[in-house]
Amino acid sequence: MNWQEQLITIYLYVCKHYQSDLWTCCQRFSNHADLSFTDEEVITIYLFGIIDKKKEIKTSYEYADRHLRDWFPKLPSYTAYVQRLNKVADVFKPLLEIIMQEQEQEHQGQLWLIDSFPVAIAKQGHRFKARVAKGIANSGYCATKKLYFYGVRVHVVGLREPGTLPCPEYITLSAASDNDGKIFDQIRPQLHSNDLYGDKAYQRPDALEVQEKQNLTVLTPVKKEKGQEYLDVDDQWFSTAVSRVRQPIESLFAWIEAKTGIECASKVRSINGLMVHVFGKLAAALFFWNYLRASS
Repeated sequence: MNWQEQLITIYLYVCKHYQSDLWTCCQRFSNHADLSFTDEEVITIYLFGIIDKKKEIKTSYEYADRHLRDWFPKLPSYTAYVQRLNKVADVFKPLLEIIMQEQEQEHQGQLWLIDSFPVAIAKQGHRFKARVAKGIANSGYCATKKLYFYGVRVHVVGLREPGTLPCPEYITLSAASDNDGKIFDQIRPQLHSNDLYGDKAYQRPDALEVQEKQNLTVLTPVKKEKGQEYLDVDDQWFSTAVSRVRQPIESLFAWIEAKTGIECASKVRSINGLMVHVFGKLAAALFFWNYLRASS
């Protein structure tokens, strides 16, 4: 599939779902607003740019301005485009949900994998001066990357697929200070009758109670007891086995980051901008995986 066919595929998909449901998620415009450049076109240009590995809004806009004027003759100035994109920010989360629902119909995984990754607006010492998206973002620490940052975390529960990346089934957003265990407690009631593999952060003292009530077995690497220098051999083997099973979700995060650059949000300046950055990039990545990957 060449780039023209990809662009048409994205546009038709966006139009289909925007006109049926997504239009209700957009901010209302005044009676005198110029809508000759449509919301569908705004969303299409953004998704197409991310899929084409143009990770910044400005880079995507400049490409559209130079090469896609015949396709989008009413493309406004860069400032006006960003304003319009922020006004449709609430579209990307339900769009992502639609893509995930269609993905689940095609993929039937056997195990759940759970983990999270950081989206950093500011890193290390710069986080103390960050004030963007205060209602959602704050300061936290990512042990996996050994990173202090100001921003949010994206939590994903995916179905394990043999020989390929997991199929995301649940995606949620939290502040950077919210640890994985806290968010897991919130989404756990939706998980039933399966095995779930996570890292040590998901180890719960009430695991047996959860298994009895929800038929949900939570498997994590074994933590050392206080004062314990080495794990027993059986615990070492068990921890290695769990880590190997859950490794594909880390591969999924690495692929999304390589495709979209989602973990760096240093150009974000508002809550709407953060929503576009997180859910827009996730929607673009999963749309590519579902509909464009095989023919690219």
